[in-house]
Amino acid sequence: MSIVADRLSRIKPSPTIAVTNKARELKAAGRDVIGLGAGEPDFDTPDFVKDAAIKAINEGDTKYTAVDGTPALKDAIIAKFKRDNELSYERDQVTVGTGGKQVLYNALMASVNAGDEVIIPAPYWVSYPDMVLLAEGTPVTVDCPVENSFKMRPEDLEAAITPKTKWLIFNSPSNPTGGGYSYDELKALTDVLLKHPHVYVMSDDMYEHLVYDGFKFVTPAQVEPKLYDRTLTVNGVSKSYAMTGWRIGYAAGPRELIKAMAKVQSQSTSNPSSISQAAAVEALNGDQNFLKPRNEAFKARRDMVVKMLNDADGIDCITPEGAFYVYPSCKGCIGKSTPEGKKIETDEDFVTYLLEAQGVAAVHGSAFGLSPHFRISYATSEEALTEACTRIQKACTALK
Repeated sequence: MSIVADRLSRIKPSPTIAVTNKARELKAAGRDVIGLGAGEPDFDTPDFVKDAAIKAINEGDTKYTAVDGTPALKDAIIAKFKRDNELSYERDQVTVGTGGKQVLYNALMASVNAGDEVIIPAPYWVSYPDMVLLAEGTPVTVDCPVENSFKMRPEDLEAAITPKTKWLIFNSPSNPTGGGYSYDELKALTDVLLKHPHVYVMSDDMYEHLVYDGFKFVTPAQVEPKLYDRTLTVNGVSKSYAMTGWRIGYAAGPRELIKAMAKVQSQSTSNPSSISQAAAVEALNGDQNFLKPRNEAFKARRDMVVKMLNDADGIDCITPEGAFYVYPSCKGCIGKSTPEGKKIETDEDFVTYLLEAQGVAAVHGSAFGLSPHFRISYATSEEALTEACTRIQKACTALK
């Protein structure tokens, strides 16, 4: 008899973490590898945020806090939602976890019963379906192909809803595609949801501040106030504030759900780091002007990467509205053979070839639920991105 629980057989390790770890191992072994797998800004945490953490340490703010967040951080989150999203909450509607991932996990564990269905547009962040499976729910993926700019249409959503549907997980701008929903596109989806009062919305807004070309971010409860009581709006400081290692995510939503999520957290990790919470207060309340030059840098990288990928034989890449990812198609490379005679049959074969032949680590599209594509994170230096895209061009030219 195995010591490992049967439920673990339903899920797989995170593919994005696996690619990042593989790149690190190869680098440690002396290989020249450019890792484009990690969803992590290369910018440093702003100094004023680090200073707040140092101040908290020096003042002895190093004890346990309330399980789901300090009053100061909850107040900063409430102010943020009001300022940025025109949403009003009170403290007992707000929860803080050890990263956005824990907040999403807590919500699903606290709300999903065996057999409940959760609609997930594909391409999706790799952890959504596995979290649903761990909660004994059923992921219902909805294909959103490149022809639809990787976005779910209202008719797609309508067709996916059944009496068993509990949640729609919504992510804009998207990981892995960078696609963002406009007000009108989102309103069309919320109009469908109004017809189905048993369906709740989990909106993952982690890339809210990483948008380009004048794109205006909106979130479901903002677009349709009638969904306020059925929406959990999730966010965090990891991506916009370059605070991935600080591990602070948060959400606001129905009181009953927030209370249940705190119950789950009380029996798992308990409170997030007191130091990280103090830093997050400053991140949310402090001067936001540093975001603009960083976004300009990300946009320049995006434009360069999209152009160079489209110049590669067999690659086609659309320009996304936000985040720091592109999700190019490698359809034109499928069926070709490497110089060693190995046939490229899948997007996983393609990214394996990129790594082995050119030392470029990317993530295959099947990990995100839609093939034949691959994800590149451009959250690294322009120099590294230029070299990586040059190597991808070489790899594609070498295919026969």
